[in-house]
Amino acid sequence: MTSDVGYNEAFVWIWLPEATDPVVTGKLSRNGDRLLFNYGKSYLQRENAIALYDPELPLTSGNISLTQGLKMPGVIRDGSPDAWGRRVIINRKLGQSGRQVDTAHLDELTYLLESGSDRIGALDFQRSPTEYVPRIIASATLEELLHCAERVEKGLPVPAELDLALHHGTSIGGARPKALIEDSNRKFIAKFSSSSDIYPVVKGEFIAMRLARLAGLDVADVQMKAVEGKDVLLVERFDRQQTPKGWTRKPMVSALTLFGLDEMFARYASYETLADLIRLSFTDAPKTLKELFSRLVFNILCGNTDDHARNHAAFWDGEMLTLTPAYDICPQGRAGNIASQAMLISGDQRQSNLACCIEAAAVFQLSRTEATTIVDQLKEVIERHWQSVCDEARLSPVDRKLLWGRQFMNPYIFEAVQP
Repeated sequence: MTSDVGYNEAFVWIWLPEATDPVVTGKLSRNGDRLLFNYGKSYLQRENAIALYDPELPLTSGNISLTQGLKMPGVIRDGSPDAWGRRVIINRKLGQSGRQVDTAHLDELTYLLESGSDRIGALDFQRSPTEYVPRIIASATLEELLHCAERVEKGLPVPAELDLALHHGTSIGGARPKALIEDSNRKFIAKFSSSSDIYPVVKGEFIAMRLARLAGLDVADVQMKAVEGKDVLLVERFDRQQTPKGWTRKPMVSALTLFGLDEMFARYASYETLADLIRLSFTDAPKTLKELFSRLVFNILCGNTDDHARNHAAFWDGEMLTLTPAYDICPQGRAGNIASQAMLISGDQRQSNLACCIEAAAVFQLSRTEATTIVDQLKEVIERHWQSVCDEARLSPVDRKLLWGRQFMNPYIFEAVQP
């Protein structure tokens, strides 16, 4: 479907490291079906200016050529809403008629300029190069946000008094119903149950994230809430930090941007390529490689096959990259035993299989013995803490049987690698 063109340009603003207020960096302009970026002269003259992401948008004047295969810079696309945010924007602009509208009905500049300002990372998009006006944050309870999310799923208009509160969360990624909330000096992403869930998805993600933390992985903090009998997962944001002067934002880039890939070619993304990038451009590469390998193994142990390149990210300080805490570790439904990871592991192997991980140990600068030890340790933690974490999540005995042996610890993952 052809997009409705709403805007021809947008100005990109950034929160520089340690800053509590944004500055304009440059302009994003339409050029046919592509969006090109160029830095403003005033930004290039700043002593503390950093590239939005140096390999892709280096600090240089003039329009910057796009990476081959992209229609907009990846670091800009990282700040754009994904499926859920786009549905909310369509609902807001088109009302009930938006239920059957393809998200391609609206163009990328519209999604950038119509989504909330508190987006992931440190960028925002404005119509003005001189005046920063954030999209208004309206307060709402979890109960109200839950009801709003349900209405969007049904294609129903959201009440005007709550529209801004739900709209605030349109800039965050993912396909599931969610919203942004703030509690004192902490910010959270609230993830709601969906009417299409056929198993306890929200509780499954909570259990996986909690077990990952107990296993020593660097993961976002999570909490479980029950709102009117429905599950809500609160994921604390790690791209925000409260300071005496206000909130700071941490620049981030997704692994998809690191790879220079468009979503259409995300199937070519691999842990092997990410490991290569870590060796070249990340802080504390040996520790990071071990962490990445551990996350891969844990994804397989808990049945998270949705480990695509947007579910991996790195902080960017203008010079080096640092792996962010893990997020979106969510066990996926599977009809049988055989499964594959969203990202290739090494070569053309993507089987959800522990032997496949061990065979790829050298990619992560690990010996086979070190890799086997990590697998055994993670497996032991899951087995030891399974019942207590399920108790914490208030997971029913029926659902425990549903998740254990299917998503968590599926027998297939222990089989030898198939040729």
